[in-house]
Amino acid sequence: MTAIKHALQRDIFTPNDERLLSIVNVCKAGKKKKNCFLCATVTTERPVQVKVVKVKKSDKGDFYKRQIAWALRDLAVVDAKDAIKENPEFDLHFEKIYKWVASSTAEKNAFISCIWKLNQRYLRKKIDFVNVSSQLLEELPKVTEESVPSGENQSVTGGDEESVDEYQELNAREEQDIEIMMEGCEYAISNAEAFAEKLSRELQVLDGANIQSIMASEKQVNILMKLLDEALKEVDQIELKLSSYEEMLQSVKEQMDQISESNHLIHLSNTNNVKLLSEIEFLVNHMDLAKGHIKALQQGDLTSSHGIEACTNAADALLQCMNVALRPGHDMLLAVKQQQKQFSELRELFAKRLANHLNNVFVQQGHDQSSNLAQHSIELTLPNHHPLHRDLLRYAKLMEWLKSTDYAIYEGLTRNYMDYLSRLYEREIKDFFEVAKIKMTGTTKESKKFGLHGSSGKLTGSTSSLNKLSVQSSGNRRSQSSSLLDMGNMSTSDLDVADRTKFDKIFEQVLSELEPLCLAEQDFISKFFKLQQHQSMSGTMTEAEDLDGVTLSRQHNSGTPLPVSSERDMIRQMMIKIFRCIEPDLSSLIALGDKIDSFNSLYMLVKMSHHVWTAQNVDPASFLSTTLGNVLVTVKRNFDKCISNQIRQMEEVKISKKSKVGILPFVAEFEEFAGLAESIFKNAERRGDLDKAYTKLIRGVFVNVEKVANESQKTPRDVVMMENFHHIFATLSRLKISCLEAEKKEAKQKYTDHLQSYVIYSLGQPLEKLNHFFEGVEARVAQGIREEEVSYQLAFNKQELRKVIKEYPGKEVKKGLDNLYKKVDKHLCEEENLLQVVWHSMQDEFIRQYKHFEGLIARCYPGSGITMEFTIQDILDYCSSIAQSH
Repeated sequence: MTAIKHALQRDIFTPNDERLLSIVNVCKAGKKKKNCFLCATVTTERPVQVKVVKVKKSDKGDFYKRQIAWALRDLAVVDAKDAIKENPEFDLHFEKIYKWVASSTAEKNAFISCIWKLNQRYLRKKIDFVNVSSQLLEELPKVTEESVPSGENQSVTGGDEESVDEYQELNAREEQDIEIMMEGCEYAISNAEAFAEKLSRELQVLDGANIQSIMASEKQVNILMKLLDEALKEVDQIELKLSSYEEMLQSVKEQMDQISESNHLIHLSNTNNVKLLSEIEFLVNHMDLAKGHIKALQQGDLTSSHGIEACTNAADALLQCMNVALRPGHDMLLAVKQQQKQFSELRELFAKRLANHLNNVFVQQGHDQSSNLAQHSIELTLPNHHPLHRDLLRYAKLMEWLKSTDYAIYEGLTRNYMDYLSRLYEREIKDFFEVAKIKMTGTTKESKKFGLHGSSGKLTGSTSSLNKLSVQSSGNRRSQSSSLLDMGNMSTSDLDVADRTKFDKIFEQVLSELEPLCLAEQDFISKFFKLQQHQSMSGTMTEAEDLDGVTLSRQHNSGTPLPVSSERDMIRQMMIKIFRCIEPDLSSLIALGDKIDSFNSLYMLVKMSHHVWTAQNVDPASFLSTTLGNVLVTVKRNFDKCISNQIRQMEEVKISKKSKVGILPFVAEFEEFAGLAESIFKNAERRGDLDKAYTKLIRGVFVNVEKVANESQKTPRDVVMMENFHHIFATLSRLKISCLEAEKKEAKQKYTDHLQSYVIYSLGQPLEKLNHFFEGVEARVAQGIREEEVSYQLAFNKQELRKVIKEYPGKEVKKGLDNLYKKVDKHLCEEENLLQVVWHSMQDEFIRQYKHFEGLIARCYPGSGITMEFTIQDILDYCSSIAQSH
């Protein structure tokens, strides 16, 4: 412990001008035993400061470091735990209680005793020593501090000297003498006993010499003793003077301590004053609203740009004052409470002024805009709301301020704006759609059928009658289709291509007018009401309030902004309320277009799909995208209904029993539909819908062509199939519809098969007996009779053959072919122009049969010399002559 004390004094306390008086090795109670040292120290400079220092061994080496120090004047209680039994635990009560366990009870008692003595000498303070033995607290005689020798190897406890340390360092001279002595005795290391004996003998010699020397100088000794007595008297006098000086200095010390304490209090007072001034400056700088701002909030002009700017600056300044982050305790000050109350009153006053003014602006702008409706009544255009938006955007910053300070008034303004604007837009859009409907029907031949005329600029039919169009269209179209199909045309109206093109332009103009109107209004709502519409972030939605069927998300409290996702929902809900008439009016217009001509659904599907695609690229969740998407569903249903109606009309088609069939009406209608659709859907986004419709229609055409062919009585089945599938094949080849390549090949195959079937069937009649004869010959061969033996059969001998051949001379054959040509001409229709194709096929088939008969004669009647009475060249001449004559 002594070595540690010296090391601590040298390394830690001497550099800080401190003396180490007592040390105890301790560890904290109740935790892992991490040893440290508690040291009692005093400073070497006046005024003396007494401290308790905690010293801990460094983790990175063997040196010690100063960890924490407490002033002894801050010590309140010393608790030794037990005054009777030995207990190494003790507590020191500073600003909190520190519990320690000493390495030994003796070290603990010595340390507590040192603390008690330091308290008595330097502090004269009543420290409570609890559970401490009275023996440790006995006060020793006082010794002046100056009497305590200084040095790293000495320590004091109060005014008492401690016993000399157990270990003293050798000085340089002593070390030198020992080295010289050991050099003279080389055996000192190897034979310590001999060396010690020699030293003892030399010591005895020296003692004897000393005694003799003392005895020889007895007189000198007496003189020396006399001098010592006088010196002791002088020392006693000096001690008395020092004691008096110490008493005098003690009062000076107390006065200096009081002065030091007073200086500390003055410094503390100055520090508090500086902090108080800082707090006052903070409140004045952050919670003082300029008189100009107050005047602007109370009386500022909200009509001029300069007044709006002044009000905006004043509102921002007020918001900064209200939102200042007060430090702890500020809200308890009366002045702060009064200022906050004044700010609240200003906020409420200005919020009401602003709300009233904006409500008046909404009403006035609505009236001004309504007065401009007359000039748009004859043109298919919508009024421009840019002036209204431009005027209102001057108040955008004030709306943002209102949104963050008084959300209830902000919400009320939002409702009022929606109410005023929804009524204004409803009038504008209804007039706009009325003009569109008149332009669609006013110049067509069907206007009177729909109860519309264009002279007055208004619809004569009521809204309810227009809404009935979609209900009536199905039954009317069906009844019209039956009569029109009888005339060979499936179109539900007699509109030509020009009328359909006109409808397409009008519908495109309607969508082109609505789209910028909605986008401009949505952009204005976002800017004016400070609602974000494109970014997305997480946020929790709260209970909603219903505003005339429109749900607006509310925030948690005033001044708390809505999450961005809720703001996007709010924009969409406001747009729904403002433009609530767009979707029903647009649906009514679509129903009218579909009523005028069911093929108009093709135009509407393409146009609507394009506008929906454009809107979704801008913002998939916007009002415009959602509304057009809903209407697109209606258009798609009309398109599907148009396809279904055509298929149903195919199934219900009736053919005349007295006239030839020719090209079926629905086949011609499919050609018209495909041609129109290809021109409309060129580069369209919804080509897939058309391809699906093509597949349904072509299947229906195929099935119903076969059905009509089977039911045909006037025209042979093969002719009906041949002509119609030839027409279908020609149509698909011309239009080059990629999704119907398989159906095109199927149509060609059906046409070829039925052409061949019709030719074979027709050619069996001109040479009927000859056909029967050779069929019998082939039957005998099939039964196993050799070909050269067939002539020996009674029914098929050479005489019978010559007899049948004589019945078909060249003149008779030509007559039969002429009759066949006339019959084929009656069967075929003129519009398909297949007569020459069929006749040429019959010519080839007739020549094939002729060659077949010649072959049978050569094989079954060899050497008979029997031949037909006409040749192949005769057949060619007959066919050519017949074709030219007709």
